[in-house]
Amino acid sequence: MYANSRPVSSAQPGPHPRLAEMVQRHLRHPYRRPVSTDAQARFDQLAQQLRGDPRPLVLDAGCGTGASSLILARRHAQALVVGVDKSAARLATGQRLLARAGAPQNVCLLRLDLVDFWLLAARAGWCFQHQYLLYPNPWPKPEHVQRRWAAHPVLPALLACGGALELRSNWEIYAREWGEALQLAGRRWHIDCFDETADAAALSPFEAKYRDSGHRLWRVRAEAAAR
Repeated sequence: MYANSRPVSSAQPGPHPRLAEMVQRHLRHPYRRPVSTDAQARFDQLAQQLRGDPRPLVLDAGCGTGASSLILARRHAQALVVGVDKSAARLATGQRLLARAGAPQNVCLLRLDLVDFWLLAARAGWCFQHQYLLYPNPWPKPEHVQRRWAAHPVLPALLACGGALELRSNWEIYAREWGEALQLAGRRWHIDCFDETADAAALSPFEAKYRDSGHRLWRVRAEAAAR
């Protein structure tokens, strides 16, 4: 069935008690994980494709089928939206969506692990106008906290890629952790529980399903940092 998503359940009553410790450690010691030659080749191919394109870049992190990338492309019509996902099957669906009549043409889909992408983009000096994190990604078990973006070692690379940041989720704790991580990194941020009927349409299929399942939806936004 469609609108049958269960709310996120976790043993955590609030943000992880070690979140600040982990974020501060990651900020002091940038992630040095090597990337594969295949990942480097895929990134280099995209970099070559974008070379000389004057349009600002918008990142759709974990774009899945690319449905959200198309929505963002219409929202940011003067930019080029880069949708990144590691699933070839989901991106194949996205390519079919892009091939339909009337689909926006300012979209580029890339198959790559997001951690590799942020590491490579930061090393290459890329700067996005906006970064959207719309995939749920809560990993609700306390022992999995470092799999959430707020506590992940890739956080400094993500932040180095710049731009205004927007995360959306149906789990308040995940949203609050993201806000706390931004604050520890010196970024000003705002969190709100928003009503799509009065505010804005869903940006991703996940978000639409959560909304239609009666979940509260949380949004954390941070303006671009001064450079």
